[in-house]
Amino acid sequence: MGGGGIRVLNVAEKPSVAKAVSGILSRNQGLRVRDGRSRYNRIFEFDYTIHGQPCHMLFTSVTGHLMELEFEDRYRKWHSCDPVQLYQAPDKLDIKRTLEDEARKCQWLVLWLDCDREGENIAFEVVEVCMEANRQLNVWRARFSALIDREIHESVQHLVRPNQLFADAVDVRQEIDLRIGASFTRFQTMLLKDAFVLDFATDDRSIVLSYGPCQFPTLGFVVERYWEIQSHEAEEFWAINCTHNSNEGTATFNWMRGHLFDYTCAVILYELCVQEPTATVTKVTQQEKLKYPPHPLNTIELEKRASRYYRMSSEHTMK
Repeated sequence: MGGGGIRVLNVAEKPSVAKAVSGILSRNQGLRVRDGRSRYNRIFEFDYTIHGQPCHMLFTSVTGHLMELEFEDRYRKWHSCDPVQLYQAPDKLDIKRTLEDEARKCQWLVLWLDCDREGENIAFEVVEVCMEANRQLNVWRARFSALIDREIHESVQHLVRPNQLFADAVDVRQEIDLRIGASFTRFQTMLLKDAFVLDFATDDRSIVLSYGPCQFPTLGFVVERYWEIQSHEAEEFWAINCTHNSNEGTATFNWMRGHLFDYTCAVILYELCVQEPTATVTKVTQQEKLKYPPHPLNTIELEKRASRYYRMSSEHTMK
């Protein structure tokens, strides 16, 4: 296996995606699996053809970001100074070393990270690690939205270049979140720590009023909605329901008005119906509808629907 052709290092965002894509591309024939330096990120090997070019595919994965952003130690104390810069924390070494080992033996790097800005940012972290080990790598990006055969085969035959602007946007967002979150947290805590008696404080630990640029406004929406529900005054309403029973079943007729908040008006309309119990069908319409099978869900739409209908988190959905 892999005696000729281009050696291609493929990197997915999580081990489950690496396994799934490898199975699709190899059709589970000639697929060999071996361990990398990380016990959770295995390497899948198989042969494949891209645009008529024989390729030996090595497929592995990361587990999210390779590098973490954090302030330097001298900026971590509450009263030392204002936050001014980020630094890179130690890498996830086992995964990093696997990428370096495999990149040295390959000519191509194909990135199978999630097709959003966060995925693009992780993709460039992978590129940075692999290029340090092999500056001659030809870097490509596979864009896909679902782990289905047709889409995976089509994406690998239509590789594109990774988008640096998307990755930069995530870096900016991370830095803004960190600066705003840290500064507002300190501001709130120091300003309000003596303004309220917090009964839930235990073990003489200081209470931190944490601020998040996304979570804090969301909390505001939740509180506002709670106040609206608490202040809502229920009001009675009335409606008229009509059904017709026959040997063929029961037919239910809907009142276009829906309901009335005036009891007297509702009673008058009801009495009119009782006095004239015979209804006349004035119009019958018939329409033929075609019901097509649903389209496969892409990852983002799947997460949206799972959250909306089943209250499942994105992580739970993907698992």
